[in-house]
Amino acid sequence: MDSLIRFDGCRTYGGYQMFEKLIPAILAATMLLMNIPVFAAPVPNEASSDTKTQAAKQKEKGFYSVTAYGGAKGDGKTDDTVSFQKALNAAARDDGGIVFVPTGSYMIKGHLVIPANVTLEGVSRAPTRGAYSGSTLLAVEGKGDPDGEPFIQVRTNSTLKGMAVVYPDQDSDKPVPYPWCVRGRGDNCSIIDVFLLNPWQAVDFSTGRHYIRGLYGQPLHTGIFVDGCLDVGRIKDVHFWPFWSVGLKDFTSQQATAFIFGRTDWEFVDSCFCIFYKVGFHFVANERGPGNVVITNSGSDVGPTAVLVENCQGHAGIAWTNCQFMSSIEIKETNTGPVKFANCGFWGIETTTSHANIKGSGHVTFNECHFNGWDRKNEGQPAIYADGNGLTIAACDFMDADHKQVVLGENAKATIIMGNRLRGGAKIENRSKGKVEMGLNVDE
Repeated sequence: MDSLIRFDGCRTYGGYQMFEKLIPAILAATMLLMNIPVFAAPVPNEASSDTKTQAAKQKEKGFYSVTAYGGAKGDGKTDDTVSFQKALNAAARDDGGIVFVPTGSYMIKGHLVIPANVTLEGVSRAPTRGAYSGSTLLAVEGKGDPDGEPFIQVRTNSTLKGMAVVYPDQDSDKPVPYPWCVRGRGDNCSIIDVFLLNPWQAVDFSTGRHYIRGLYGQPLHTGIFVDGCLDVGRIKDVHFWPFWSVGLKDFTSQQATAFIFGRTDWEFVDSCFCIFYKVGFHFVANERGPGNVVITNSGSDVGPTAVLVENCQGHAGIAWTNCQFMSSIEIKETNTGPVKFANCGFWGIETTTSHANIKGSGHVTFNECHFNGWDRKNEGQPAIYADGNGLTIAACDFMDADHKQVVLGENAKATIIMGNRLRGGAKIENRSKGKVEMGLNVDE
């Protein structure tokens, strides 16, 4: 083992490395002996690299640039709406393609429609803290009109990718409404690696099957709205944080909602985060009914209500795994489906009373969760108040020794409290007339 060479995070063998370096010479010698012609590989240079120039790409079917259709300026002043739409329409006429947006700040005084099978793509692959970096669109139309035409419409099989959107006329002291920044219509609408700095309403995907990955920004009123998805929607790596103004945290904590889910069948949500929102994750039932959602590695930070469930599908419900909440969850009396929390953490803010307020006919489960920082004003509030159809609490840790762990209301029908750690002794109050099973809890 003397030839073993260690690298940072990997291994290789010195003998094999030396042999690997000789492979090209051995092959060349063998080919000469067999009278096989040997050709030298071309040496790339700056003018002919593996990455083709934009000029060359212009000649390829399926690739278009906003600078080649009407001459988009990207100077932050000239209205480039017509140039963009010409390029998008040209791609649509050729049965789809990529419309490329070079680095620049493009003033868009109207609206954009990304036709079916077309991608509007800029240079950005990661969010930027400041504005006007990479491929940036300046949205100015619709100030004061939240119900107006959306800034960008994404149609069937189309994608918004690698772009930033900024509202330069938005007021950081007294924010005003604007229409939706992005609205999807049809199946397979996608948003990838997009930065929405300061929209009033960020993404309306009250549409079919959809895909969101790498969406960052500071929505001021509504982040993402999902509804009418009868297949599987996917949302991953979303980060709603005060990129524009931390001074608006009180405003969003009092008025804004980060995620709203209506009718969606098997929505997969992973690695999504929000902070300083009145409601982090809101589940509703609209005309098309409620949805069912599977959420992992996500959370809502520093807000009065992390999760608000008005309803979810009775056969599937909502499942949370490896998530964190600061602070409370509320499940309304209108809820009919199961809501499950596994390996989740709950902690409070200054206004936190209970971590969970549970009503409705759905069954709620907490498994391997921990709770701390509730009843901040010492008013005798429990970590969990349950006055609904069913509740299971198993293998959880109630970390605040001086506060009640659970209160069961009169309407609590079926409750299981098993195998938990109840610090400071068991402080469970049962006002219910239903069936309650408790056991194997450690009270210390």
